[in-house]
Amino acid sequence: MAIVAGVDFGTLSVRVTLMETSGTHLGTAVASYPLHTDPADPYRATQSHADHMAALAEATRAAVADAGIDGRDVAAIACDTTGSSVIPVDAAMQPVGEYYLWCDHRAHREAAEITATFRGAGHEAIDWCGGVYSHEWGYAKLLHFLRHDPEAGRMASAFEHCDMVAATLAGVTRPEAAKRSVCAMGHKWMWNPRWGGLPPASLLAEVDPLLAGINDRLVGEVATSDRIAGHLCPEWAERLGLAAGIPIPVGAFDAHWDAIGAGCRMGDIVNVVGTSTCIIAEGPAEIGTIPGLCGLVPGSVHPAYMGVEAGQSATGDVFDAIARRAGRPLSDLAAELIDYRAGQTGLMRIPWDNGDRTVLVRPDLGGVTLGWSLASTAADELFAAIEGMALHVGVILDRMGEGGVPADRIINAGGVPQRGDVLNQVYADALGREILVPAASPVGVGSCVFAGLAAGAFATVEEGQAALCPPMRTYAPDPAARAVYDALFALFRDVYFALGEGRAVDLGRVLPELHRLRG
Repeated sequence: MAIVAGVDFGTLSVRVTLMETSGTHLGTAVASYPLHTDPADPYRATQSHADHMAALAEATRAAVADAGIDGRDVAAIACDTTGSSVIPVDAAMQPVGEYYLWCDHRAHREAAEITATFRGAGHEAIDWCGGVYSHEWGYAKLLHFLRHDPEAGRMASAFEHCDMVAATLAGVTRPEAAKRSVCAMGHKWMWNPRWGGLPPASLLAEVDPLLAGINDRLVGEVATSDRIAGHLCPEWAERLGLAAGIPIPVGAFDAHWDAIGAGCRMGDIVNVVGTSTCIIAEGPAEIGTIPGLCGLVPGSVHPAYMGVEAGQSATGDVFDAIARRAGRPLSDLAAELIDYRAGQTGLMRIPWDNGDRTVLVRPDLGGVTLGWSLASTAADELFAAIEGMALHVGVILDRMGEGGVPADRIINAGGVPQRGDVLNQVYADALGREILVPAASPVGVGSCVFAGLAAGAFATVEEGQAALCPPMRTYAPDPAARAVYDALFALFRDVYFALGEGRAVDLGRVLPELHRLRG
């Protein structure tokens, strides 16, 4: 048995969880950091590496105090982060500016240029990330930095947040000495062993000469999370209150490790529902490309399988925005939904408030709500938004199934399902499937699984999951609601593809059918 530390960097705070590898939760602490935005540029969202690391030290010491242990007894520390959150660094691994956070959308023009170049060349890298390169991803953000930041000439390399944190903790001072995460590089930088790693330098230079030779700067071994990124250096051991020399595994993105912490295995689809939703699965190693998905990357979730990622660009953010516009606490609005039934609002909401991540991959879309009446309330809109999220997941699951991704179980993980009985029941009813929800938050558990693996306490990921993952609650679909959602899904799918893709469908039937279903 060992004590391990699992770190989860979110958008606004870092959570440190301490667990015994026997399964006992010892302590947890959270520390926040600011998000830097600009009213004059709504696409901007940056954060400071120094703020992140200071918060990590604060949360780690607080978690140790909460657990009532000696921090020097912690055997390993593992870190997951948001992504693609990209920071340029100089030759000594010092930041040149701030992180382009995952929700920084300034690079939409750069992403479109990358997509056009790779499509024009017919290179398969673009197919493995769904056919469209996102403005949320690495090369697009880096090109935006190179084009617009006056400090760009100082940049020697750039790193994803998960890799930068591990390198900092390990005392790495040269970019070429840092390990890079398969999860990060595969899903956000088009890395794949099929074409020898990163995509062709010639194509990147064709996008913009500023990217000429860029791959030579993105040096460092790309590795799965069962590998060691380094060992905790004395400086950071002192700051965190832990022992120097403990192993740090190669990191990953929060959603991918949250899926591991929720017990994800082959055949599971995990909806990590939070500010946005990441939909994570493990697929057979031989699976091929799937149009519209965020990516398929070998080893990005479980080291032995194909990692599959899809998602929704905003989920909790949509719910928060509805409450904010209504001038009411979200918890008050949500409390009104307990007795709502399927379709009763007469509304159908397409959740494109922050664009469409999957399957259309279009950041230029906006949220759509149909069926308003003079009696419609903010609670009605919130319920319709939950229904719309669930129906959109149905569209995504159909696409994943067409591509050969098995879906034996559906798990709702992340923060929102932990406090959302209505949401979980709507998902069960709308998808016609049992929804499993971890009985306790799995945030940080996946990090503890990989920390336990690094410490030698577990021989396999599965052994770690069996010891640490929480039990499940089950939400069973209601047959009466399912009949309504079958009809709603047919309408939703038509509107989704008509407005998002230009398909020819009969939109004239939509509003009368919503009226009929309202009863």
